[in-house]
Amino acid sequence: MATSDAVLQVLSGAGPRSFSSDLCFSNLDLAFRSKHIKYVRKRASRHMKMFKCSSVLQDCIGKQWFKRSGDGDLYLSGNATIKRLQLLRCKCQQAERVSGVTTEGGNGKWFVDGAKTLNLNGAVNSPGVLELGDTQQLTSEKEELVEMPLAKASVDPIEEEAWELLRDSVVYYCGSPIGTIAANDPTGSSVLNYDQVFIRDFIPSGIAFLLKGEYDIVRNFLLHTLQLQSWEKTMDCHSPGQGLMPASFKVRTFPLDGDDSATEEVLDPDFGEAAIGRVAPVDSGLWWIILLRAYGKCSDGSCMIDRRMGIHGHPLEIQALFYSALLGAREMLTPEDGSADLLRALNNRLVALSFHIREYYWIDLRKLNEIYRYKTEEYSYDAVNKFNIYPDQVSTSLVEWMPNQGGYLIGNLQPAHMDFRFFSLGNMWSIVSGLATRDQSNAILDLIEAKWSDLVADMPLKICHPALEGQEWQIITGSDPKNTPWSYHNGGSWPTLLWQLTVACIKMNRPEIAARAIEIAEKRLSRDKWPEYYDTKKARFIGKQARLFQTWSIAGYLVAKLLLADPSAARMLVTDEDPELVNAFSCMISSNPRRKRGQNNSKKPFII
Repeated sequence: MATSDAVLQVLSGAGPRSFSSDLCFSNLDLAFRSKHIKYVRKRASRHMKMFKCSSVLQDCIGKQWFKRSGDGDLYLSGNATIKRLQLLRCKCQQAERVSGVTTEGGNGKWFVDGAKTLNLNGAVNSPGVLELGDTQQLTSEKEELVEMPLAKASVDPIEEEAWELLRDSVVYYCGSPIGTIAANDPTGSSVLNYDQVFIRDFIPSGIAFLLKGEYDIVRNFLLHTLQLQSWEKTMDCHSPGQGLMPASFKVRTFPLDGDDSATEEVLDPDFGEAAIGRVAPVDSGLWWIILLRAYGKCSDGSCMIDRRMGIHGHPLEIQALFYSALLGAREMLTPEDGSADLLRALNNRLVALSFHIREYYWIDLRKLNEIYRYKTEEYSYDAVNKFNIYPDQVSTSLVEWMPNQGGYLIGNLQPAHMDFRFFSLGNMWSIVSGLATRDQSNAILDLIEAKWSDLVADMPLKICHPALEGQEWQIITGSDPKNTPWSYHNGGSWPTLLWQLTVACIKMNRPEIAARAIEIAEKRLSRDKWPEYYDTKKARFIGKQARLFQTWSIAGYLVAKLLLADPSAARMLVTDEDPELVNAFSCMISSNPRRKRGQNNSKKPFII
C-alpha cells in the first residue's frame, strides 16, 4: 500500500515531507473525472487484454478505489489493483499516431504549492483545477513561482531539427500524448517493433519534455504504464512476475462493434512474448521509478543489452539501475507505520549492494596487479581471492589498456569469473546514482578522458569496450550477425548515451568532458539522419542495421544540450551519497562479520 500511495502522491504532487520540497504541486488531490477510461476486452482467438479509451465520465472511480485518510493522504482501498474489468468502453475516433504535437504551455515556468485538484487526461477545467502542463500564472499569495531558463532567441539549427523530429515521434492515446515511438525511419523496409513506445527508450524523451516544462506527456506515460503493469500475459505457458513492466506498448485502433463509423483505441503491451529472443523487460520497471522521481522533482533479465553478450549473472547496468530505483523508492515512500519495515529493508539492501559493487567490481591498475598476484583455491574467512578468480583472466591487452590514472567498475562478477569489459551505461549510472564513491566516479571520468580515442572516437559513446572477437564472439554470442565485432551491442557507439555522460559529468563538476563529446556528435548526427548506433572501432560507419531518426538518439542529444545550458536541472536525476549509508559501508569495510559473530560491540544504523 505504501508503494502505491507514494506513486499516486508523486503523480498528484502530494509527496511525503522529505520529498515535497522539490515538488511544484504539494497540495493536489486526485480527481478522476477523466474521459480516458480503460477496460479489458477479449478479441478473436486469443485473450488480448488491452486498455481502451473512454469518452464517458466515471464519477465512481474516485469513490470506490481511492480514499483519503484523516490527514488528507490518498491511499488505495481494498485491493490495491484497480478493477479494470469495471472500466468502460471508448467511442472515439483517433489515429494510431499523430505527428506534430505542439505545446503552447511549455513556457518554462513551473509551480510549487499550486492548485488543490489534479485533473487527469484532459478533463474540462473547473474552479480549483489545474493541469500539470498548464502554465497559467497563479496569483495567490501562497503560490511560489520558480523560473526555469527560457529558450534562447536564436535556436541552434541542429537542436531545432531535433525538437521537430522528437515531436513528430509523439504517440497519442485518445487525444492525449502518451509517449514516443522508438524510431520514425521512412527508409526502413521492415517496421518490426520500432513503431511502439518502449519504456526504456522513452526515458530520455521524457526528461527532454520535463526540462522544457511540458509535463503532460510524462504524467500520462507514467499513469498508463503503471496500469499496464499487472496484465496477466503468458509466453509458452509462463506468466511474468508480479509488478513486471512491459517492454513496450502500442496504440491500436479498431472499429467499434456494431458501429462502422466509430473506432476505439487500445493499449497493447508487450512483456517480451513478441520480442526478438523473447527477452523479459527487467530494466523497464527500474527506469520507470527513475523517471517518476525526476517527474516529481520537476513538477514538484534484460537491460540495454538484450542479446547474448555474456552478461548473465549480475551485470553492472542492472545493479546500478536497481540501486537508483531503490533510492528513488525510499525517497518517495511516505514515512508511516506501514512503511517502516519496507524502509528498513530498503536501507539494508542499499548498504549491501553498495558494499558489494564498490569493493568487488572496482578495478584500476593497482587492483589489476593485485588480481595478477592472486592465489587460488583459498579456504578461509580471511581469503583475499574471495571469488576464486584465476589470474590468467587478466589479459595482456587489458594491462596495456589500463591508464595510470583512472579506473572503472567491471561489467560482471561471478565465482571464478570477472568480466573486465567497460560498460558505459553501468559506469555512468553508478556515478549518477552514487553507487560509486566520489573518488571512483572521478576515476571513471579520468579513464574516459585517457581513453577518449577508444570510448568516444568519432561518435560518443561506446556501449562497451573491448568488443568480443574471433572464437570468443562465436561462443558467447552464438555468431550473432547483428553483434559482429564493433557493431550494435558488441562495441557499437550509441549517441543516446550522451545524456547519461552529461549528467555524470555535471554531478562531478566536469561538464567540459560532456561538452567536448557533444561537439563531436553535432558534426555528424543531423547529417547522418540521427542513427540508432554506429559501427567500427572508431565509430566511422552508421550501423549496418541501425534505424535512422531514432527517437532516443534525438532525445539523448537534446537532454545533453539542455542540461549543459542549465546544469542545476540535473538535480532531478542525480543522487548524492547518503551519510548513513556511507557510515554503514565504512563499518562493513572495517569489520569482518564472520570473525565477529556473536559480538555486538559497534552500533550500525541498519541491520546487515
